[in-house]
This record gives sequence, C-alpha cells and structure tokens, in this order.
Amino acid sequence: MDFDLTREQRRRGEDLDAAVRERLGDDRPSTPEGHFTRDRWLVAAGLGLTGLCLPVEHGGGGLGALDTALSLEVFGRACPDTGLVFGVAAHLLACAVAVRDFATPGTAAELLPGLADGSVIAANAITEDEAGSDVARLGTKAVADGDGYRLTGVKSFSSNAPLADVFVTYATTDPGAGFLGNTGFVVRRDSPGVEVGPPMVKMGLHGCPAGRLTLADTPVPARDVLGEPGQGGAIFQHSMGWERACLFAIYLGLMDDQLRRCVRHARRRRQFGKRIGEFQAVAHPIAEMRHRLDSARLLLYRACWRMDQGRADTTEVSLAKIAVSEAAVANGITAMQVFGGSGYLAETGIEAQLRDSLPARVFSGTNEVHRTIVARGMGL
Repeated sequence: MDFDLTREQRRRGEDLDAAVRERLGDDRPSTPEGHFTRDRWLVAAGLGLTGLCLPVEHGGGGLGALDTALSLEVFGRACPDTGLVFGVAAHLLACAVAVRDFATPGTAAELLPGLADGSVIAANAITEDEAGSDVARLGTKAVADGDGYRLTGVKSFSSNAPLADVFVTYATTDPGAGFLGNTGFVVRRDSPGVEVGPPMVKMGLHGCPAGRLTLADTPVPARDVLGEPGQGGAIFQHSMGWERACLFAIYLGLMDDQLRRCVRHARRRRQFGKRIGEFQAVAHPIAEMRHRLDSARLLLYRACWRMDQGRADTTEVSLAKIAVSEAAVANGITAMQVFGGSGYLAETGIEAQLRDSLPARVFSGTNEVHRTIVARGMGL
C-alpha cells in the first residue's frame, strides 16, 4: 500500500485551495435566506468543481472517484460556505453522474456541457414525506403516455431545487414490483405541471437552498428516461454510491479546517497563567479530533480507491459514510467546547460548522440504514 499522494494530486489540491480561498473565501451565510446565487455558483463552476468527474469531451475534468473526493475535500476546507460546497457536490454526484452514465445519448450531449460548466444547475428529487429511506415505495407515479410518461407527485428535501434547471427524479412505473418498479427521469423546470416551492428554513447548510418539487401530470419524453423502465432503483443506488463515497469528503475538509483552528486557539488562548492547550482537559479532546478525522479519511479514501479499481463495495462505502458523519458531529461538539463561549458566536464560524455537520448523519441514507448495510455485508 502507498498512502502518499502523487505529485499531480498534490499540485491540483494546492492550486484549488489557493483559488477557492481567493474567490470564495468570504463569510458563510448566517441565515437560511443567504443561500448561494447563480453568480456565486458560477465562480465555483469556473474552478472546475461542478464537472470534476464528468467526461472531458463534455467539458468536465474526467477525474475518478478518489481524485474527485480529494478535490471536494479541498473545497470543503477552503470554502467557509459548506452549504455551497454541499450543493455543488449534490449537483455533481447525485445528478450529473446519473446523466453521465444512464441518459440517452441525445440528452447526455445536451445536458452534460451545461452541468459541467455550471450553466445548468441540477437537483436530485427522490425523497418524499412518506418515502425517505424506504425508496422502494415512492408515491410519485409515472404513467405511460405515447412514447413518454406523465409524472404526478410531490418531492421534498430536494437540495438546489429553488434554483435548479433540471431535476433527476424517480417515480413508480410498476406499483407491484417494489424496488424494480421505479424509473429514473430527467425533468426540465420549464415543463408543464412543474412547481418548485420556496427554500425551506433549515438548521444548517444555509448556503444550499432545498425545496419541494410538485409534479402535476408533467410530460416527460422517452429521450429523458434514465436507463430502462424499472432500473430507477439501481440507478439511484449507483449515483448514491458516488455521493456516499465522494460527497462526504467535504466534511473531511471541514474537520481539517476545524482541527487546525482548534490547535491555533489552544496555543494562543491563556487561562490560569497557561495556554489552554497545556491542560489535558483541552489537549486530549483535540487529539481525539485528530484520531476521528484520520480514521474517517482512510476509510473514505479506501472506498473511493476501490471504486476506481472497479471493485466498488457497498459495505466499505457505508463504513466510510458512517465514520465521516459521526466524526464530523463529534468533532463539532468538541470544537465548541475548546472555543468555549466564543464558539457559540456566529462570527467564529464554529457553531455553523456543527450545525452544518448534523444533517450528515441523515442524508444519503441515515446512519442506521448504513449500519444495516454493513451488518448484511457480514451475513447478518
């Protein structure tokens, strides 16, 4: 095993870090209304972040899973707006990857250049009020109509939805077939019957607007079907494999920045005539932060490396997702303690990092679901 990064990987990371800090290194949004604008989105796109793993011939970076994760880790460390980072990663991994791998040639050729250069914003629409983890029982229906379908239903918690141009959505085409009864679609925002709700008020990730998507007898032509009818469940799991492995690298970056800030604070802050880092009550929790971060990073890198080798393993992806999300929450709580009262102030950004980390245990499948996947992988 070789744990070192290549010269090209290090150079790419250093260049991206400097560019993100220069162009996106300003303050994070402090209110739910402060979500990203198209101008801010296009700044991230100009750095290649919206097309990291998309084909070069369509304007993407052509990167594999590990290099995509490494870039997103840098983005998560250098950009204080974790909501923007999350929105870009969700656009790329939950949506553009599905278009890349399963769209018809005509739809792929039409959409991928815009998805790569950021002129087209994508949102993933699968979650419903009664179908979160249980995606085999979607309430949204797709009825065959000529050479296409008509979709009716309501999607909730669709990240990027209020600003999205296209939606990668899933609907039931065969109610009696369970997991095999879902089909994936590309839905255009300007299609008849499409209604997008206002941004939801959320606890964190303020930079990424999320909203409801309502489809009322919305026509979708056959060219915008992803894969074959009934493949929706498999397509969703494929894109989720990329999301669960690569997107969580943004939290590695967040934790890396957080750890560095805690170390600096512990070296500078003095109480009782000493630097607070000299007290074990402060030093040991910071050491635990380092332990959790490095352990989670190794699991995520392994999962991505195996994907690049064509040996993707859902158990290892789930282990990485659990480790990163649990570490992000635990480290966020520890950082609050290290900073004390100042960590509770919005101006430090420490409280925002904690709030932004909490949903990581829920989205992309709850950690309880992922523990079930790990257990099944061991034959339980």
